Amino acid sequence: MPRFLVIARYEAQGARAVMAAGGTARRSAFAHAVLDLEGRLESFDFALGDADVYAIVELPDSAAAAALSLTITGGGVASVRTVALLTPEEVDRAARLHPDYSPGPR
Repeated sequence: MPRFLVIARYEAQGARAVMAAGGTARRSAFAHAVLDLEGRLESFDFALGDADVYAIVELPDSAAAAALSLTITGGGVASVRTVALLTPEEVDRAARLHPDYSPGPR
């Protein structure tokens, strides 16, 4: 199953919700959403800096990843950035592919 890195940054309302209910409640809510999409939560960590949460999830496809991102962002408590992750084997496969491409006009 494809893996994705989900990076979230809380808005003020989201930060207040974390302070009120705690981090484990946020992790549980996120895990439930991932399970609803037939995925699996691999890791969920809070962070200091530009982002507040880094999570790695397995999801069936990019549409499920987009649905997760849109749902969370649409809720207004956090903004989300999602990154598709590749295994070393997938990069090996990519390195063997050589599409015909010319940077100039054909």
